[in-house]
Amino acid sequence: MAQRIVVDPITRIEGHLRIEAEIKDGKIAEAYSSGTMVRLIEEILRGRDPRDAWAFVGRVCGVCTTVHSLASIRSVEDALGITVPPNAELVRNLMFCAQNIQDHVIHFYHLHALDWVDVVSALKADPKKTSEIAQSISHWPKSSPGYFSDLQKRLTKFVESGQLGIFANGYWGHPAYKLPPEINLIGVAHYLEALEWQKEIAKIHTIFGGKNPHPNFLVGGMACSISLDDASGINAERLAYVQQLFKQAKEFVEQVYIPDLLAVAPYYLDWGGIGGGLGNYLVYGDLSTSAYADVKNYKFPAGAILNKDLSHIEEVDLRNDSEVQEFIDHSWYEYAGGDGVGLHPWKGETKLKYTGPKPPFDQLNVEEKYSYLKTPRWKGNAMEVGPLARVLVGYASGRPDFKEVVDSTLKKLNVPATALFSTLGRTAARGLETILTSTWALEFYDQLITNIKNGDTRMAAMEKFRPETWPAKAMGVGHTEAPRGALAHWIVIEDKKIANYQLVVPSTWNASPRDKEGKSSAYEAALKDTPVADPNKPVEILRTIHSFDPCLACAVHLYDEDGKNVSKVKVL
Repeated sequence: MAQRIVVDPITRIEGHLRIEAEIKDGKIAEAYSSGTMVRLIEEILRGRDPRDAWAFVGRVCGVCTTVHSLASIRSVEDALGITVPPNAELVRNLMFCAQNIQDHVIHFYHLHALDWVDVVSALKADPKKTSEIAQSISHWPKSSPGYFSDLQKRLTKFVESGQLGIFANGYWGHPAYKLPPEINLIGVAHYLEALEWQKEIAKIHTIFGGKNPHPNFLVGGMACSISLDDASGINAERLAYVQQLFKQAKEFVEQVYIPDLLAVAPYYLDWGGIGGGLGNYLVYGDLSTSAYADVKNYKFPAGAILNKDLSHIEEVDLRNDSEVQEFIDHSWYEYAGGDGVGLHPWKGETKLKYTGPKPPFDQLNVEEKYSYLKTPRWKGNAMEVGPLARVLVGYASGRPDFKEVVDSTLKKLNVPATALFSTLGRTAARGLETILTSTWALEFYDQLITNIKNGDTRMAAMEKFRPETWPAKAMGVGHTEAPRGALAHWIVIEDKKIANYQLVVPSTWNASPRDKEGKSSAYEAALKDTPVADPNKPVEILRTIHSFDPCLACAVHLYDEDGKNVSKVKVL
């Protein structure tokens, strides 16, 4: 007989997520993913000036503010036929790379590492041996025996005081933890270092966008000016600082993040066969080397992979109403045409209709509606989006940069390419992607400096910015690749106002409930067959769910009342 457990809320994510899992014979037989908040940004935007949309959508989340604002201004520019100057595109790319690098480092250390690193075990580590291991895997200067000894003493005081703070509620001592104490101590040390480091690269958003979070954007370009000798503009000193910050970021990625990833992975190679899920991957693409509309020159190539077939990549058309569609058969919404139909986002509807049990309740009625997330499908297929999808599409495209980082990593771990289709592969892909973006950022920086030296300082194209130049009706789509995956905003403009606006975000693709045919989306599919050693401490569920880096605030956006569960598990 299967045992139903409920993990609600799953923490170390942005937003609220509930997972219900049926465990039979030590493995998950079925899993159900439920977003337990409501997002109505689409309705808030109706009737507003489309040029202001970026400021609203940027605030659906405190983490992904840049990418939502970016997708928004691109949707408006697409609708109105605006082409931004090269410098503006390069600055957008630089802000994209800064977000990508910062977000992936934060995810690895602060949102996911504690699924693999046992903090309390680090108390047993030998500082001298820890130092030897650290110095053998990188040239990072903070690796002396004294450094690790001092850190261990600080950690001991935490534990002995009983006030673990940020390390409270962990499953320390769980048999699923396999790292030796010394690598656990390295992990804890770099957890704390990453907290200090990540605030530095965020300064790039402040330089170009005025602040972080929620930096400023502009339909038609960027809301900053290049003036090399002006203290109030983007001058030579600030540009040099941007370069310095990216170089420091690249060093942290290469000397801390990647060595740690490669040090942890060998102890969990069995997870190279767990959590694969759908085997379908979707990428919209981004980071143009010329113009945003030139998809063929994206650093992140666009495309779709079905059934793990790396020999064939399908093209993706976000304008085709038969490709991306959202269904609500298991979602607490209603369509004018009823359930069972999929709507392309340009025709999308966002009308709430909660039909679930009245809180408090023991468990969801998964045969009916059970989530505030809609269920998107691409040509009828459930798709996984995110770093793994991007790395696979880049690798399958034959891109030398992708092939180099993937093949070298597989060789170091002595695992086949099929290991990528897993929880471990998902986690590794995020690190491999960060190697690429930290390199690309410096390329974009050099291109920007070259343009400036050649006399091009344009940052905005304002010819079509005024409403009197707009058509009576216009439709556009803007897309990007958020840290968590493919993101697109669709807009319909009528009489110079927003008539419809729809966001289909990465966690909607990954975390959504079943479709009308009962087929699972990415989270639910990935959890099936996952071993669970102790249902009261389901760290294995966290490993797979966290490997996607959930961000539910984008997918849903206001609190619902908490439910009472048969088995409610509090997690770190």
